[in-house]
Amino acid sequence: MSFLTQAVGRYVKATTRQTVRFLFPVSCAACGVPLTDDPIPYFCSRCWNTLTPLPSTRCSRCSYPFVSPAATSHTPRQVCWSCRKRPPSFTKAWTLYPYVSPLREALHLFKYKRKVALAEPLARLIINQFPTGESFDLIIPVPLHIDRLREREFNQSLLLADRVGHHFGLRVSCTDLVRLRPSPQQTTLRRKERLKNLRGVFTVLHPSSITGKRILLIDDVLTTGTTTNECAKALRKAGSSDVYVLTLGRTMDTSQIPDRLRHQSHGRLHN
Repeated sequence: MSFLTQAVGRYVKATTRQTVRFLFPVSCAACGVPLTDDPIPYFCSRCWNTLTPLPSTRCSRCSYPFVSPAATSHTPRQVCWSCRKRPPSFTKAWTLYPYVSPLREALHLFKYKRKVALAEPLARLIINQFPTGESFDLIIPVPLHIDRLREREFNQSLLLADRVGHHFGLRVSCTDLVRLRPSPQQTTLRRKERLKNLRGVFTVLHPSSITGKRILLIDDVLTTGTTTNECAKALRKAGSSDVYVLTLGRTMDTSQIPDRLRHQSHGRLHN
């Protein structure tokens, strides 16, 4: 495709977007300002550009941020207390962004309002922060139960995984790991209830297809890590090699979120 053709395509796309937004006004889902030619669906560039990755001072196993950078100043591979007490089944996790505005609104629109146009920019956030230094044989999205899939009509983690896999040339499988039964939302349960809720809920249908494979599990948000840990447990039991976890967002105590990110989110809501 020639440079001229690409330029014309971008012009037509931008002009069409401006016309549609003039006829059908849309406001930014984070700050409420009217959108014009902003390239991200449902968000203005000002809000979207405030998305900042979590700091690098994190647990080398589960990726939870430490309170102080001093935690890893002498031990770069420091493991948090929780991982020392209960080592997870996955080899390593990467969680990329704090689950605050505008990511919180974007994922809510994506998952619950069927705004699948957000799949591309959300996947781009993952691609831009994709971990280096590791190799993977297969990407597997965290599966939904068939009842939830019928209700939602798509698996948000699969939409993200497909785009990440295509970009890096990695195979994506949505048929090997399955969820056997529906379960309540993890966010409504206490820790012991979460563990009981998900125990034995995942299984591998075709163990031979994952035997010895280094697998990257992809999900949208990590809350307690129970879901991804149970997925990893099922994969390791079925014969996989190392299982890694990659999530776009992470819910966390506000005291763990860097001050500049809290201020950015707070400022957008009050400007």
